[in-house]
Parts: sequence; structure tokens; C-alpha cells
Amino acid sequence: MEREKLGSTGIGENVAIPHGKSDELTQIITVFARSLGGVDFESLDQKPVHFVCMVIAPAHSTGQHLKALARISRLFKNQALREGILKAEDSNAIYSILLEEDSKFI
Repeated sequence: MEREKLGSTGIGENVAIPHGKSDELTQIITVFARSLGGVDFESLDQKPVHFVCMVIAPAHSTGQHLKALARISRLFKNQALREGILKAEDSNAIYSILLEEDSKFI
């Protein structure tokens, strides 16, 4: 919530990437959620958010943290990926779509 007070992490195109840091972590943790109906996230483009990818990083991992945010942002710029995730039947299908798209950047 503190991070959101600085400005919405709703980056547009129905995507939000809320993020923060914790002294309790030794590695980055990412959680993904899809909302078919959309959530008001006060996004930059004022559109409802259907895709939330939350990133929590160790307190002293600036480089890793920024790379993770950039990679997620790059993935979700793909309209076909967003459409595929909205149509996916279950979490396994969503995971497969994300892995397939992410493998293109390795």
C-alpha cells in the first residue's frame, strides 16, 4: 500500500505490477492473478486491471528487482498473450502461456 501511494502500479493495457521489498526475503517472489471482470486499480490509462503480477524482492536487490519488473512489463506488452490468458481455462493453461512467451526472451 505504501508503494501505491507513490503512484499506481497499474501500468496500462489492463496490467498492474504492484511491487515492494522485504528484509525477510532472500529471493524474489512473484504472484500472478487474473480477474476476468477487471479491478479498478487507478491505472495510468484508467482501464480496469485483468492481470496482476505482484513482485516482492529482498530489500537489497535493486538490480534483480528492476530486471524482474522490466521482464514482466515486456511480457505483458504482447496483446496476444493477454488475450490468451483471458481465454485460458485454468491456471495450468495460464502458466503454459506465460512460460512459452517468456522463453522467447531467454
